Amino acid sequence: MKVLIINGSPRINGNTSIAIREMENIFRQENVETEVLQIGNKDIRGCIACGNCFKNGRCAFDDIVNEAAPKFEAADGLIAASPVYYASANATLIAFLDRLFYSTAFDKTMKVGASVVCARRGGCSAAFDEINKFFTIANMPVVSSQYWNSIHGREKGEAKMDEEGKQTMRVLARNMVFLMKSISLGKEKYGLPEKEPWSPTHFIR
Repeated sequence: MKVLIINGSPRINGNTSIAIREMENIFRQENVETEVLQIGNKDIRGCIACGNCFKNGRCAFDDIVNEAAPKFEAADGLIAASPVYYASANATLIAFLDRLFYSTAFDKTMKVGASVVCARRGGCSAAFDEINKFFTIANMPVVSSQYWNSIHGREKGEAKMDEEGKQTMRVLARNMVFLMKSISLGKEKYGLPEKEPWSPTHFIR
């Protein structure tokens, strides 16, 4: 089992990293391979809808998005973690996810997704929902925990004091391992769900 973790925080070893480390510890105990990409401090521009990815199979902007694409394809699960800015995820993370999901044509069905958010106080639920949208449009089951996947802290290191938040991350990691293993067994026995041809429509026709 492999999990790719995207850290959308611009702070190295900040509060978002504290949440991620709680999960990494569980994955290590369960012999799940993990890789963390710290992208919040990278210069990542947004999608410009140029269509280059349809022609060449990769984004026109050759940066960490293209580096992450094969890692995402090889992974059984994806975690996207972010601090909360104005009740939203970090804009750099959203630009990264927009381009990662749009430019990759491989089938993401039954890869497991989890969003993790960190805030001083409010806005976690909105950012949590925002990130989950990437999974639910791609046939990816979303992992739940004992609470919404959030941890709290403002100054660097404060999240260490959020015992419930840290526990939520550990429960999330255990649930993610269970779901990935269960899906793997299900794929061996039953295969993936039957696919229908896509029927794209627009509101005007």
